Amino acid sequence: MDWIAAVLVFVSLLLFLSAALGRRRREGEPPLIKGYLPFLGHAFEFGQDALKLLTKLQNKHGDVFTVLLAGKYITFVMDPHMYPAVVKHGRQLDFHEFSDQMAPASFGYPPMRKFSGMGEQVQRSFRLLHGDHLPALSKTMLRNLLQVMKHHFRSDQGPGAWQESGLYEFCHRIMFEVSLVTIYGHQIDTREDLEQLRDKFEKFDSMFPLLVARVPIWLLRKTQTVRKELIKHFHPQRMAKWENPSEFIKHRSEILHQYNTLGDLEHAAYHFAVLWASVGNTIPAAFWVVYYLLSSPEALSTVRSEIKAVLGLEDKQLSFSEDFTLTHEQLEKLTYMESALNESLRLSTASMNIRVALEDFSLRLDAKKSFNMRKGDTIALYPQSMHMDPDIYPEPEVYKFDRFLEDGKPRMEFLKNNKRLHYYLMPFGSGSSMCPGRFFALAELKQLLCVLLLYSEIELLPHAPLKLDMSRSGLGILPPTKDVQMRFRACNFEPEE
Repeated sequence: MDWIAAVLVFVSLLLFLSAALGRRRREGEPPLIKGYLPFLGHAFEFGQDALKLLTKLQNKHGDVFTVLLAGKYITFVMDPHMYPAVVKHGRQLDFHEFSDQMAPASFGYPPMRKFSGMGEQVQRSFRLLHGDHLPALSKTMLRNLLQVMKHHFRSDQGPGAWQESGLYEFCHRIMFEVSLVTIYGHQIDTREDLEQLRDKFEKFDSMFPLLVARVPIWLLRKTQTVRKELIKHFHPQRMAKWENPSEFIKHRSEILHQYNTLGDLEHAAYHFAVLWASVGNTIPAAFWVVYYLLSSPEALSTVRSEIKAVLGLEDKQLSFSEDFTLTHEQLEKLTYMESALNESLRLSTASMNIRVALEDFSLRLDAKKSFNMRKGDTIALYPQSMHMDPDIYPEPEVYKFDRFLEDGKPRMEFLKNNKRLHYYLMPFGSGSSMCPGRFFALAELKQLLCVLLLYSEIELLPHAPLKLDMSRSGLGILPPTKDVQMRFRACNFEPEE
């Protein structure tokens, strides 16, 4: 019970300071909405349904307003036509100021910009996850995916027997293991060890929103313990024994070893952060991509037929005893799959694009609107409001797998108020805050669909309508509030000799 008393003392202090030092609107600043609760402001409403709250405030106060959320005054820019003005305002608005505060508190490492040149080197290392480096990484990923899927499709009841599982649980197991071995290499662990690691990751991830909200980790003792155990898993002495790590991880390790003041556990914490970045959003994304395909017979049939046509497998049913190759060029030809994937991300993404003002300045948003910003102010874009805008996406709550196609080709033009949007789909952030691993993540999701649809039969069991877990609003892809059961079996499964 000690932690409850500590939390109460902590919150009481914050409430007192908030009342004493509360912000007041200055001339030229956006409308200021504090709410009725000191310090907390509209935090509870935001946690319950951020989109509903922001839409209500937009209707009342206009496209730009500042709202108090758990001690932070955040200025939201809601009109997507104004997004480019924020994204391109690099000199006075910075993403790294925010990440230097959030990431160390969440993952337990010192800010990279504390060390001369480290941030720039790490940023350049992300080139190893895309471009000319992606095909080799994707080849390794496909090999690992086939091995992992072969294991999970093996049934004690014999070849081809139906099995049941929660779809989210299934995607979590598959994507966690595949991402882990592809990025960090094969580890000298038993499957029981792997499941324990995955369980610890789930426990940490469930409390991640509190860490992002700046709740001190010492108030979350179980989470603090789990984080320590996860960090120790990536101790350099352990990682030295792992086989075939990716070039990205090898290069990242070389960068960290250049800084003698960093200890082994700090090295490990940086690597642990990469794990969360690799799977924290990929797992729920995989769930929604598969879920929506299985929910739409037309989408499922179209995407499966497209995969077989592109790979020349129209008359062939694969078994897990045989592999197949999948090139980057072939992935690029899967236009219906790409559209279905984008539609799933549109429906499930609730990321928040953050920038921090580096100085007092006037933010010009269009020819008629500008607002004064204070040094240290947080400016945010909330693309979910755009993704669910009926003016941009008719019937936005409906899954339309071909929504991002036009005459069979990728659709590149979306309008609001009859004016073309520069940004219309933003599941991976924007500008300097855009996810550097997005190409790897998309390739992984496409490969997952290819393997599932080529090697297996899979179908959802009857279930109630699913809802998004809005408690994670602002953090990326939202998971469902509950899992849904499905059944699956391998096609033409031939057990190993």
